[in-house]
Amino acid sequence: MPEKDKLVIWPIYFDAARSRSEGRMVTRQDAVNEPNLDMVITAALKAGFKPEIEREMKHPKTWHLEETSGRILIPKKGPKSAVLKRIAGSMKAKYKKKSH
Repeated sequence: MPEKDKLVIWPIYFDAARSRSEGRMVTRQDAVNEPNLDMVITAALKAGFKPEIEREMKHPKTWHLEETSGRILIPKKGPKSAVLKRIAGSMKAKYKKKSH
């Protein structure tokens, strides 16, 4: 378990293909297609955060899948929703959502 002064951020939070109940935590407009850990790390750094990287972790909703998504930990400085919005903004600027 991460320390209480850190926020846990998973790539699944930014996945445009997922519903809220499947783990997405940002709006569809702020989401991107197929986010991965490196995209989240890059966006977090660009947004001014210093993430701790845990590559071997699996999101609780996808623990049974073979793939490991990884996660980042960010020092808690305000609401998680605001942190996610900042990271999503950085990610969206770099990785535009592909139109269907």
